Amino acid sequence: MLEIFQYDFMQKAFITGILIAIITPCIGVVVVLKRLSMIGDSLSHNSLAGVAAGLAFGLNPILGAVLFSIAAAFGIDRVRKSFPRYSEIAIAVIMSTGIGLAGILSGFVKNSANFNSFLFGSIVAISDFELYLVIGLSAIVILAVIFLFKELFYITFDEEAARLAGIPIKSINFVFTLLTAVTISVSARTVGTLVISSLMVLPVATAMQIAKSYKQTVVFAVIFALIFTLSGLSISYYADFKPGGTIVLVGILTLICVLIYKNVLSKAIVKRAIRCHNHN
Repeated sequence: MLEIFQYDFMQKAFITGILIAIITPCIGVVVVLKRLSMIGDSLSHNSLAGVAAGLAFGLNPILGAVLFSIAAAFGIDRVRKSFPRYSEIAIAVIMSTGIGLAGILSGFVKNSANFNSFLFGSIVAISDFELYLVIGLSAIVILAVIFLFKELFYITFDEEAARLAGIPIKSINFVFTLLTAVTISVSARTVGTLVISSLMVLPVATAMQIAKSYKQTVVFAVIFALIFTLSGLSISYYADFKPGGTIVLVGILTLICVLIYKNVLSKAIVKRAIRCHNHN
């Protein structure tokens, strides 16, 4: 098993994967609880457009993904204000924009194999610069989540109560939007732009089945994301699968197992309660 770490590209992949597995659920918990799960799909498609722009015009593709994702995140916020009663339209509009731009800009990319590696992730293509970029941006996201934990908790469940409590809602939402965009864009190389939204939701959905508080949900979601990522990277290496798809399928199987276990456990508890009642 340890032979996997003798290769430099696998070391980079695991370092990057671990960091992404930590930051993605931290943002994903807020996204899911605010019922904004589809925002991940929208920003990921725009990050793909940024990747295409970077490859086409000689920029680093991850930097391109970061810039496009941030622009898309604020685009969603701006369009949402124009449709206050139908805010989900904003996500669809910005996603369509990203798909259109990605389609056009990909036509200018000379090396299509390099572009395709961003669709489902590539563990062999992480450069030293991209590794350092992911480490730096991940550190920013982690520190921001730690220092703004209480504020994010408030805006997740009740923005009006948060406003009354003196929390600067606009500033916190601004920071959260930035964090979401950065998290999705830095995951493009290892996990892939088409599956990063799944990694943002699946660990949180699994954690919600067993967690009893907001803090527990965050902790369990990070643990599950680490399990999905480390298992997925290992399986993809030995089986020669795409890492992004493998990570997501591991997550799906884990969620199914947790749901089955919870269902069986619930039935066992009910039967036990009925037996105790009849006995009495």
